[in-house]
Amino acid sequence: MGVSALHTMNQAAVTVADILRQAERIGWTVSDTRAAEIAAVAAPAYAALERASAELDFDVSTLSLYAALQENRAQPPIDAPAAGPMAPPPAAATASLVAAALALRSGQASSLDLTQAAIAAAKATQAQLNAFVRLDEATALAAARQCDADIARGVVRGPLHGVPLAHKDMFYRAGLVSSCGSEIRQHWVAPTTAGVLERLDAAGAIQIGTLNMTEFAYGPTGQNAFLGDVRNPWNTDYITGGSSSGSGASVAARVVYGALGSDTAGSVRLPAAICGLVGMKTTFGLVSRAGAMPLSQSLDTVGPLTRTVADNALMLSVIAGHDPRDPSTAQQAVLDYLGQLQGPVKGLRIGIPKAYFDRGLEPEVAACLSRVRAVFRGLGLTMIEIDMPDLDAINAAGFFLTWGDVLAIHGAWMRDCPQRYTPQTRGRIQGTLAVTAQAFAQAQRLRGPMLRNFCAKVFDRCDALLAPVLPMEVPRLSEVDVSGGATTMRILNEMTRLMRPVNVLGLPALAVPGGATANGLPCGFQLIGRPFAESTLYRIAHAYELQTGFAEQAPPAHGGP
Repeated sequence: MGVSALHTMNQAAVTVADILRQAERIGWTVSDTRAAEIAAVAAPAYAALERASAELDFDVSTLSLYAALQENRAQPPIDAPAAGPMAPPPAAATASLVAAALALRSGQASSLDLTQAAIAAAKATQAQLNAFVRLDEATALAAARQCDADIARGVVRGPLHGVPLAHKDMFYRAGLVSSCGSEIRQHWVAPTTAGVLERLDAAGAIQIGTLNMTEFAYGPTGQNAFLGDVRNPWNTDYITGGSSSGSGASVAARVVYGALGSDTAGSVRLPAAICGLVGMKTTFGLVSRAGAMPLSQSLDTVGPLTRTVADNALMLSVIAGHDPRDPSTAQQAVLDYLGQLQGPVKGLRIGIPKAYFDRGLEPEVAACLSRVRAVFRGLGLTMIEIDMPDLDAINAAGFFLTWGDVLAIHGAWMRDCPQRYTPQTRGRIQGTLAVTAQAFAQAQRLRGPMLRNFCAKVFDRCDALLAPVLPMEVPRLSEVDVSGGATTMRILNEMTRLMRPVNVLGLPALAVPGGATANGLPCGFQLIGRPFAESTLYRIAHAYELQTGFAEQAPPAHGGP
């Protein structure tokens, strides 16, 4: 059967009987009621997938997402200044990562002092925030002493020499436990070190410990019934966002200068937006995923969470680049994102989406976006309203890709020890029974055409798209259902609706603080760009940050560097 015939095949939704047969085949126990809930939640996704299959143009040469990413990649900024060290940031940001790195290289700060302060802050805030899974105090202090000794001898390993960081407990380090936020892996020892950690090590960074996260990175609220919920430093009654919850809380609380997270459907952007941080969801293939726990290999990306745009640009410059251990990484030169921050933004076009991104926004979120647009206009940026392609179909493709990958990874554990999952995660994994092999394959086939169509309709008219991260104000922990049933599935799907399409398309998106809503919690927005347009997103966000001063604001629950 040719491709033209295949793309019109009927994508009929699964029935309760289909789900029960699938569960029996793989050895899972699922009730009739639960199967009915799964089928009901999946039905709209099947309808959207069928609609996209009928509407998009297909031919053999357009099916590859990798080819579409390269064809639509952003061009390097032609008016950016030459690469080189950046001037120190404004005085109000003297505790930023960039400022700390400059102070260490110049001998004005000691790595041992900064690392001791970070460890002390981690201990002081742990009972309140629960951000850490493990502190590697002895190893970190020894590394800090070595960094100071190196500086004394005139040796600087890299741009992060001596800076204390911490990372989500899903980035493996050989010989150490990586629990991935789970009981199942609470004693699992990693056999290898993640490629991104190797790059940070080579740049001189110090890892003081590992950070709490949603179990197996499968949940946007940041809650974890096994390790305990991470608490938001702005108000500990509220969620941090997930799944990189510990990364968001520890950086916002000024415990560490930056942290790595993963983003499959918003797990960098959500905690960044909810905790008042900058978080980059990178272009698919820009950063290696080797040695990082997979949630969905089809969609997973790795990116930094930091206090400022400059900090984020510096961390990405270190971790980006091709890795032979991850064949999905692009073979191309890494840009100096930090050195390009000062490029002009006047005249750049900001897309204001009509439909999908503006659907169902709570008034406080809409007001935040209105204020952001006003600042952009003051910076000389041009606002252009743009009709969105069928993002419901793109979102649906993301469900099928995630479900297929999660089913493959967790199938055996769900058969042999389902009771070891927390209720929310177990319920979400049960939802993967809705995916068929045909739906998964068709979702993969759609990605290339979807990306080409999106770039033609959106990025031929603008340089970046402005969108909300969360359609609602940050909810309290008590307001989020974690039972794992149909209500949970709908809540979590709505929380990630504005972010998942970006992962399906492989695009970069930068979460940026946009002020606060009436409940006093941060409200972030995202700038979405064409493939490999991270430098453009950083330039726009940096100009916005300098104009608003949001990077200077710290939550009450902090006490670090």
